[in-house]
Amino acid sequence: MKGNYLALGEKVDPEDFIICVYKTVTDNPLEKVANAIAAEETTGTWTDVSTFTNAIFERLGGHVIKIEPFKKPTKGKKRSAPKGPKGGVITIAYPIEDFSPDVGGIPQLLSIVAGNLFGLSNVEKIRLETMSLPVKYVAHFKGPKFGIQGMRELLDRKPGMPFLGTIIKPKIGLNAKEFAKYVYEAGMGGLTNSKDDETLVDQGFCPIGERTMKVTDALDKVYSETGHRMVHAVNISTRVDKMVELAQKVQDLGAKQVMVDYLTCGITALQAVTEDPSIKVPVHVHRAMHGAFTRDPYHGVAMPVLALLARLAGADSLHIGTFGVGKMEGSEEDSARSKRTITEELTGLKPCVPVSSGGMYPGIVPPLIKAAGPDIQIQAGGGVSGHPGGVRAGAKALVQATEATVKGISLKQYAKTHKELAQALDKWGEVNAKVFSY
Repeated sequence: MKGNYLALGEKVDPEDFIICVYKTVTDNPLEKVANAIAAEETTGTWTDVSTFTNAIFERLGGHVIKIEPFKKPTKGKKRSAPKGPKGGVITIAYPIEDFSPDVGGIPQLLSIVAGNLFGLSNVEKIRLETMSLPVKYVAHFKGPKFGIQGMRELLDRKPGMPFLGTIIKPKIGLNAKEFAKYVYEAGMGGLTNSKDDETLVDQGFCPIGERTMKVTDALDKVYSETGHRMVHAVNISTRVDKMVELAQKVQDLGAKQVMVDYLTCGITALQAVTEDPSIKVPVHVHRAMHGAFTRDPYHGVAMPVLALLARLAGADSLHIGTFGVGKMEGSEEDSARSKRTITEELTGLKPCVPVSSGGMYPGIVPPLIKAAGPDIQIQAGGGVSGHPGGVRAGAKALVQATEATVKGISLKQYAKTHKELAQALDKWGEVNAKVFSY
C-alpha cells in the first residue's frame, strides 16, 4: 500500500509541518507527480510493501496541500513556463515528527525536502523554491552570533549606512606583504570590510598564518592613524574536522572575522565553526558553487532556501546576489527574496548581513541601495582595485557613492566635488535605476 498523499485544500498548522513549495516541469499529471514526491520523501515507495500501515501513513506521510498548473501563455505576454513541457507549482507539508533537528539537523532536513525527488523519472525538472519552518524547529538552532546589529557595533557603523567592503584582487597571486598593503589602502580609503577570495586559503605564495598577522598589523595601523574600524575575513574553508582548529589559529593570530565557503565545505561545517564556543569572531559566508543548485529557474534549490539554511547554521553575513546587476547571473527577485529570508523576523535568530558581490562598482550603488536598503554590505573587488587612482582611491569612490546616495544627492552632482568618484564614473559609468522592477 503506497497511499494517497493528496490532501488538496487542507489547512495545516504551520507549527506542525515544514511546508515546501516546488516548481516542476513535467508532461505527467501534476497530481501523480506530487503524490510521488510526497511518497518518496516520507513513507511511500514504488510498490505495495507488507510493512506499510495506515497508522504510519496517517502520522508521518506528506500532505500535498496545493497544486497550481503553470498558466498557459497569453499571446503577446511573457511565457510563465518553458516552451513545450507542461508543469506547475506543488506545495507539500511534511509532518514535523518526520524530522530530528538535534541529531539529524540540516543534513536530514535536506534529505527529506530536497532528497531523492530530483531523481524521479516522471519529472523533467524540479526546483525547491521556498521552505517554511515551525518556530519549534528553528529553536533547535543558534543562528548568527553577531548579525547586523553586532556587526554595526563591532565596526562602529551607524544605522542607515551600508557596510562597504572589498575582495583582494587578484584573487590569488599576491604574497602576504602585498596582500596586507591592499587591506591597508582599502581601510585608509574608508571601507569597513575586506576579505579573502573563495579560492585563497593556505597556498605557499600566501600562507594563512603570515597573511593573517600582516593583515592584523595593517588594520591596527589604519585604526591608530585614523580611528577607523575595519575587519578582514580570513578564509578557513577546509575539511570539516580541521575547520574549528584553523579558525582558532587565525583568531589567535589576530583575525577579527573568518570566512567559510559553506556549500563546498558543507553547511554543517559552517555550523561547527559558528557554534563552537571558542570562536569569538563573526563568520562571513561565501556561496561558491551555488549556481550548481540555483541557476536553472526550474531545477535545483533556490537561493532563498540556501540562505535560510545559512542563517540556521550561524552565518553573520551571506552573499545573496546583486539584484540583477553585476557580473554574476541571478535575478532581482531571488536576491530580494534571499535578503528577506535572512533579515526578516525569525524567532530566536538574529538577522544576517546581506552581501552583494560580483561586479560591484560605484555607479551601481544608488539602485542597489534603493532595492536592498541600507542594511547591506556592498563588496567590490575590481570595482575598487581597478580604479585609475589605485586601491585607496577606489575605496574612496565607493564611500563617496554611498554618501551621495544616503544623502539623496545624484552621483554626477557629488562627483563635481569628489574627484575619486568622478574618475570612477568616467571609467565605469552609472547604472540606470530602472533595471530594478520593484
